[in-house]
Amino acid sequence: MTERSVVHASFAIERRYDASPTRVFAAFADPVAKRRWSACHDEGGLGQHSLDFREGGSETMRGAPGPDGVYAMNATFQEILTDERIVYSYELLRDDVRLSVSLATIEFRREGAGTRLLFTEQAAFLDGHDKPDWRERGTGIGFDRLADYLALEQAPA
Repeated sequence: MTERSVVHASFAIERRYDASPTRVFAAFADPVAKRRWSACHDEGGLGQHSLDFREGGSETMRGAPGPDGVYAMNATFQEILTDERIVYSYELLRDDVRLSVSLATIEFRREGAGTRLLFTEQAAFLDGHDKPDWRERGTGIGFDRLADYLALEQAPA
């Protein structure tokens, strides 16, 4: 039998985007947009993705097989305040082994012509399968990809 353990951790990430809160929020709400920027790793890609963006709705992602296995995320939206806040709970799995269970909050604050995004995650990391610093780094990569997506969407054709 494997020894069981849990590590509780919280982290916060801030980003500033040169786009309105409406545009940044839309990048989370629109399934096509979300799919374009939300993978945190190049290998494997996003794979399968579904988004039912409403309170009580869900988001699921299941990546293509990679060197570390197949990752999956299952989320439920707890609160959605348009252009202001998204609160959701989610589990992360690798090869159907639960790595963690989290509560995440994304706040969108107008800052001049742009947006300050504040992301906070509170997580239970299970049985040593994942580490808080790995999650924070991967989440930060996703938000960097969001910046690239917003810049491309704004660039003249």
